[in-house]
Amino acid sequence: MSDLLLAHISDLHLPFEPQLSLRQHLSKRQLSVWSWYRRRALHRSDILDSLQRDLQAHAVDHVVLTGDITNFSLPGEFRQAADWLAGLGPAERVSLVPGNHDALMHVPPAEGLDLWAPWTRLSEGWPYVHRVGDVSVIGLNSALPTAPLLARGLLGPQQLSRLEQVLMAEGQAARVRIVLLHHPAAAGAIGWRKALADGPALRAVLKRAGAELVLHGHARDARLDAIAGPREPIPCLCVPSSSALPNPKDQGARWHRLRLMGIGGDLRAEVTVRRWSVDSNAFMTDAVYELCLPRSVPGTAADNRAL
Repeated sequence: MSDLLLAHISDLHLPFEPQLSLRQHLSKRQLSVWSWYRRRALHRSDILDSLQRDLQAHAVDHVVLTGDITNFSLPGEFRQAADWLAGLGPAERVSLVPGNHDALMHVPPAEGLDLWAPWTRLSEGWPYVHRVGDVSVIGLNSALPTAPLLARGLLGPQQLSRLEQVLMAEGQAARVRIVLLHHPAAAGAIGWRKALADGPALRAVLKRAGAELVLHGHARDARLDAIAGPREPIPCLCVPSSSALPNPKDQGARWHRLRLMGIGGDLRAEVTVRRWSVDSNAFMTDAVYELCLPRSVPGTAADNRAL
């Protein structure tokens, strides 16, 4: 197979002026509205428009989006997000997972995540598997409503059990497995208030079943962590918000272009960091580096425990 080009974007926080009902004012959404009024000038529509153009200019094969597309999880936001996502091109070339802002409060599926079905293509529930050539994009849903001032995530035993089965099956088929979720998978990558509650259980699954790459958002800074795999460490790569102006809490808008090379042999990922330049009012290449990815095809569970 030839090289595959992926784009990783995250935490878009599409601008949306909320109009809350009295009941919604008495919910966690009100805290997000106050936060949005403080930050509304940071997540800019012109950056989002430029992001779409930059993705198209680089002719990526597939776009992955790791959550926080909305701000308040209001039905109108899900409809607006669906319109924005349609601008990325054919739906089969996009894979997304939700973030905590996309699950701030419970939303009936028909007014919420069902509107994003073209980009999740769920048939048997989470996690999904989108096969792109010899690559398997595996999407997890770590988003759930939480108490005020918390932004924690949870996968749950059912999703984790199915994830292990999927990773084993795709690995035995010698496919390149890329896991998507919103919350960081690595221990200590973010504070307790915003962490993945069952992170240890996820890391145990990855240790047994393996994966070649984990992509996430949620952290405000770009990160590269390592998670133990069956034989070799699994790189865990975070892109910060792809729509925010640089500010004391955000590094500023960027997206990662990932060129997967050596599929079927020594697997590598060339990461090109495309960062928003305030001076140029456009995305520019900020850095290029290369990651060596594991090629750990799992055997049986007993084999993996013996490693």
